[in-house]
Amino acid sequence: GAKNIGRAISLALAAAGASVAINTLASREAAEEVAGEIRAAGGDADVFLADIANAEAVSAMGEAVMKRFGKVDILVLNASQRREVLFKDMTFEQWRNTMSITLDGSFHCIKACLPSMLEHKSGNIITLGGDAVLLGGNRKSHNTTAKNGLVGLTRALSKELADDGIRVNCVSPGSFNTSRPAHRSARADPKGKIPLGRFGEPEEIAATVRFLCGPGGGFITGQVLHVNGGAFIFA
Repeated sequence: GAKNIGRAISLALAAAGASVAINTLASREAAEEVAGEIRAAGGDADVFLADIANAEAVSAMGEAVMKRFGKVDILVLNASQRREVLFKDMTFEQWRNTMSITLDGSFHCIKACLPSMLEHKSGNIITLGGDAVLLGGNRKSHNTTAKNGLVGLTRALSKELADDGIRVNCVSPGSFNTSRPAHRSARADPKGKIPLGRFGEPEEIAATVRFLCGPGGGFITGQVLHVNGGAFIFA
Protein backbone atom coordinates (compact mmCIF):
# COMPACT_ATOMS: atom_id res chain seq x y z
CA GLY A 1 0.00 0.00 0.00
CA ALA A 2 3.00 2.35 -0.06
CA LYS A 3 3.78 2.95 -3.73
CA ASN A 4 2.27 3.10 -7.20
CA ILE A 5 -1.06 1.26 -7.47
CA GLY A 6 -1.02 0.29 -3.79
CA ARG A 7 -0.60 3.92 -2.77
CA ALA A 8 -3.46 5.00 -5.02
CA ILE A 9 -5.73 2.32 -3.55
CA SER A 10 -4.86 3.36 0.02
CA LEU A 11 -5.73 6.99 -0.75
CA ALA A 12 -8.93 6.13 -2.62
CA LEU A 13 -10.31 3.91 0.13
CA ALA A 14 -9.40 6.51 2.75
CA ALA A 15 -11.21 9.18 0.72
CA ALA A 16 -14.27 6.93 0.76
CA GLY A 17 -14.18 6.83 4.55
CA ALA A 18 -12.15 3.72 5.29
CA SER A 19 -9.53 3.57 7.99
CA VAL A 20 -6.46 2.15 6.27
CA ALA A 21 -3.84 -0.30 7.51
CA ILE A 22 -0.86 -0.04 5.17
CA ASN A 23 1.44 -3.04 5.05
CA THR A 24 4.99 -2.80 3.76
CA LEU A 25 8.26 -4.60 4.26
CA ALA A 26 10.90 -2.48 2.57
CA SER A 27 9.14 0.85 1.91
CA ARG A 28 8.44 2.17 5.39
CA GLU A 29 9.22 5.80 4.57
CA ALA A 30 6.88 5.78 1.58
CA ALA A 31 4.18 4.05 3.64
CA GLU A 32 4.49 6.65 6.40
CA GLU A 33 4.11 9.38 3.79
CA VAL A 34 0.87 7.81 2.54
CA ALA A 35 -0.45 7.45 6.09
CA GLY A 36 0.48 11.06 6.80
CA GLU A 37 -1.34 12.22 3.68
CA ILE A 38 -4.45 10.33 4.74
CA ARG A 39 -4.35 11.78 8.26
CA ALA A 40 -3.76 15.30 6.89
CA ALA A 41 -6.98 14.93 4.88
CA GLY A 42 -8.90 14.00 8.03
CA GLY A 43 -8.73 10.22 7.67
CA ASP A 44 -7.22 7.49 9.79
CA ALA A 45 -4.28 5.31 8.76
CA ASP A 46 -1.39 3.41 10.26
CA VAL A 47 1.60 1.48 8.96
CA PHE A 48 2.35 -2.17 9.73
CA LEU A 49 5.59 -3.93 8.84
CA ALA A 50 5.37 -7.62 7.99
CA ASP A 51 6.82 -10.11 5.54
CA ILE A 52 3.60 -11.56 4.17
CA ALA A 53 5.39 -14.77 3.19
CA ASN A 54 5.92 -15.40 6.91
CA ALA A 55 2.83 -16.86 8.59
CA GLU A 56 3.82 -15.79 12.09
CA ALA A 57 4.57 -12.23 10.98
CA VAL A 58 1.21 -11.94 9.25
CA SER A 59 -0.62 -13.37 12.27
CA ALA A 60 1.07 -10.78 14.50
CA MET A 61 0.19 -8.03 12.02
CA GLY A 62 -3.42 -9.18 11.97
CA GLU A 63 -3.62 -8.99 15.75
CA ALA A 64 -2.06 -5.52 15.69
CA VAL A 65 -4.53 -4.32 13.05
CA MET A 66 -7.47 -5.67 15.05
CA LYS A 67 -6.19 -3.97 18.19
CA ARG A 68 -5.77 -0.68 16.33
CA PHE A 69 -8.96 -0.65 14.24
CA GLY A 70 -11.31 -3.20 15.81
CA LYS A 71 -12.27 -5.12 12.67
CA VAL A 72 -11.38 -5.72 9.03
CA ASP A 73 -13.90 -4.93 6.30
CA ILE A 74 -11.65 -4.87 3.23
CA LEU A 75 -8.51 -6.80 2.32
CA VAL A 76 -6.53 -5.79 -0.78
CA LEU A 77 -3.90 -8.29 -1.87
CA ASN A 78 -1.49 -6.20 -3.91
CA ALA A 79 1.94 -7.64 -3.03
CA SER A 80 3.85 -9.26 -5.86
CA GLN A 81 7.34 -10.22 -7.00
CA ARG A 82 8.02 -8.71 -10.42
CA ARG A 83 11.63 -9.57 -11.22
CA GLU A 84 11.94 -10.84 -14.79
CA VAL A 85 14.00 -13.87 -15.79
CA LEU A 86 13.89 -16.41 -18.60
CA PHE A 87 12.50 -19.76 -17.49
CA LYS A 88 15.63 -21.56 -18.69
CA ASP A 89 17.69 -19.39 -16.34
CA MET A 90 15.24 -19.39 -13.45
CA THR A 91 16.26 -21.03 -10.19
CA PHE A 92 13.83 -22.86 -7.97
CA GLU A 93 14.56 -20.27 -5.30
CA GLN A 94 13.36 -17.51 -7.63
CA TRP A 95 10.25 -19.54 -8.49
CA ARG A 96 9.45 -20.21 -4.83
CA ASN A 97 10.10 -16.60 -3.82
CA THR A 98 7.41 -15.41 -6.21
CA MET A 99 4.95 -18.10 -5.09
CA SER A 100 5.62 -17.37 -1.43
CA ILE A 101 4.81 -13.68 -1.83
CA THR A 102 1.87 -13.85 -4.23
CA LEU A 103 0.16 -17.09 -3.22
CA ASP A 104 1.42 -17.98 0.26
CA GLY A 105 1.22 -14.32 1.25
CA SER A 106 -2.38 -14.14 0.10
CA PHE A 107 -3.19 -17.31 2.04
CA HIS A 108 -1.66 -15.90 5.24
CA CYS A 109 -3.36 -12.50 4.90
CA ILE A 110 -6.79 -13.98 4.19
CA LYS A 111 -6.40 -16.35 7.14
CA ALA A 112 -5.55 -13.39 9.39
CA CYS A 113 -8.47 -11.21 8.25
CA LEU A 114 -11.20 -13.76 7.61
CA PRO A 115 -12.29 -14.30 11.25
CA SER A 116 -13.30 -10.64 11.55
CA MET A 117 -15.26 -10.78 8.28
CA LEU A 118 -17.00 -14.00 9.31
CA GLU A 119 -17.90 -12.52 12.67
CA HIS A 120 -19.57 -9.51 11.03
CA LYS A 121 -21.01 -11.48 8.10
CA SER A 122 -19.60 -9.01 5.60
CA GLY A 123 -16.38 -8.18 3.84
CA ASN A 124 -14.54 -7.60 0.60
CA ILE A 125 -11.40 -9.36 -0.58
CA ILE A 126 -9.70 -7.89 -3.64
CA THR A 127 -6.85 -9.66 -5.41
CA LEU A 128 -4.66 -7.88 -7.98
CA GLY A 129 -4.03 -9.84 -11.15
CA GLY A 130 -2.43 -8.68 -14.39
CA ASP A 131 -2.74 -8.95 -18.16
CA ALA A 132 -0.14 -11.73 -18.24
CA VAL A 133 -2.75 -14.03 -16.67
CA LEU A 134 -4.40 -14.40 -20.08
CA LEU A 135 -1.70 -13.16 -22.45
CA GLY A 136 1.29 -14.86 -20.88
CA GLY A 137 4.44 -12.87 -20.32
CA ASN A 138 7.99 -13.10 -21.62
CA ARG A 139 10.43 -13.65 -18.74
CA LYS A 140 7.47 -13.77 -16.34
CA SER A 141 6.49 -17.44 -16.12
CA HIS A 142 6.76 -17.41 -12.31
CA ASN A 143 4.67 -14.27 -11.90
CA THR A 144 2.14 -15.36 -14.53
CA THR A 145 1.67 -18.72 -12.79
CA ALA A 146 1.24 -17.08 -9.41
CA LYS A 147 -1.28 -14.54 -10.71
CA ASN A 148 -3.29 -17.34 -12.34
CA GLY A 149 -3.34 -18.98 -8.93
CA LEU A 150 -4.83 -15.80 -7.49
CA VAL A 151 -7.61 -15.91 -10.07
CA GLY A 152 -8.39 -19.49 -9.05
CA LEU A 153 -8.38 -18.51 -5.38
CA THR A 154 -10.68 -15.57 -6.14
CA ARG A 155 -13.25 -17.76 -7.86
CA ALA A 156 -13.11 -20.54 -5.27
CA LEU A 157 -13.47 -18.24 -2.27
CA SER A 158 -16.23 -16.19 -3.89
CA LYS A 159 -18.45 -19.28 -3.81
CA GLU A 160 -17.24 -20.57 -0.48
CA LEU A 161 -17.76 -17.27 1.34
CA ALA A 162 -20.89 -15.97 -0.38
CA ASP A 163 -23.24 -17.26 2.34
CA ASP A 164 -21.21 -15.27 4.85
CA GLY A 165 -21.74 -11.99 3.00
CA ILE A 166 -18.11 -11.82 1.85
CA ARG A 167 -17.42 -10.85 -1.74
CA VAL A 168 -14.17 -11.78 -3.52
CA ASN A 169 -13.07 -10.21 -6.80
CA CYS A 170 -9.90 -9.77 -8.85
CA VAL A 171 -8.87 -6.49 -10.48
CA SER A 172 -6.50 -7.13 -13.38
CA PRO A 173 -4.39 -4.14 -14.51
CA GLY A 174 -2.96 -3.76 -17.98
CA SER A 175 -0.12 -1.31 -18.70
CA PHE A 176 0.03 1.50 -16.17
CA ASN A 177 2.16 4.54 -15.48
CA THR A 178 4.19 3.66 -12.40
CA SER A 179 7.65 4.44 -11.08
CA ARG A 180 9.03 1.09 -12.18
CA PRO A 181 11.65 1.49 -14.93
CA ALA A 182 10.36 -1.53 -16.86
CA HIS A 183 6.97 0.10 -17.22
CA ARG A 184 8.55 3.29 -18.57
CA SER A 185 10.95 1.72 -21.07
CA ALA A 186 9.70 -1.68 -22.22
CA ARG A 187 6.32 -0.25 -23.20
CA ALA A 188 7.39 3.16 -24.40
CA ASP A 189 4.69 3.57 -27.04
CA PRO A 190 1.13 2.52 -26.14
CA LYS A 191 -0.37 3.54 -29.48
CA GLY A 192 -1.22 0.57 -31.65
CA LYS A 193 -1.05 -1.73 -28.62
CA ILE A 194 -3.76 -0.18 -26.45
CA PRO A 195 -6.96 0.89 -28.24
CA LEU A 196 -7.43 3.86 -25.91
CA GLY A 197 -3.95 4.99 -26.93
CA ARG A 198 -2.41 5.56 -23.51
CA PHE A 199 -1.23 3.90 -20.33
CA GLY A 200 -3.57 3.72 -17.38
CA GLU A 201 -3.08 5.73 -14.21
CA PRO A 202 -2.87 4.09 -10.77
CA GLU A 203 -5.90 6.13 -9.70
CA GLU A 204 -8.00 4.28 -12.29
CA ILE A 205 -7.23 0.94 -10.68
CA ALA A 206 -7.93 2.50 -7.29
CA ALA A 207 -11.32 3.73 -8.50
CA THR A 208 -12.20 0.21 -9.61
CA VAL A 209 -11.26 -1.22 -6.22
CA ARG A 210 -13.24 1.51 -4.46
CA PHE A 211 -16.28 0.72 -6.63
CA LEU A 212 -16.10 -3.01 -5.90
CA CYS A 213 -15.88 -2.36 -2.16
CA GLY A 214 -18.77 0.12 -2.14
CA PRO A 215 -22.54 -0.27 -2.49
CA GLY A 216 -22.34 -0.09 -6.27
CA GLY A 217 -20.41 -3.36 -6.31
CA GLY A 218 -22.75 -5.13 -3.93
CA PHE A 219 -23.90 -7.74 -6.46
CA ILE A 220 -20.46 -8.47 -7.92
CA THR A 221 -18.39 -11.42 -6.73
CA GLY A 222 -16.11 -14.02 -8.27
CA GLN A 223 -15.21 -11.74 -11.17
CA VAL A 224 -12.00 -10.67 -12.87
CA LEU A 225 -12.30 -7.03 -13.93
CA HIS A 226 -9.81 -6.17 -16.68
CA VAL A 227 -8.70 -2.55 -16.54
CA ASN A 228 -6.46 -2.37 -19.60
CA GLY A 229 -7.68 0.25 -22.06
CA GLY A 230 -8.94 -2.47 -24.39
CA ALA A 231 -5.53 -4.14 -24.77
CA PHE A 232 -7.45 -7.36 -25.13
CA ILE A 233 -11.12 -8.20 -25.18
CA PHE A 234 -12.35 -11.03 -22.99
CA ALA A 235 -15.96 -12.17 -23.00
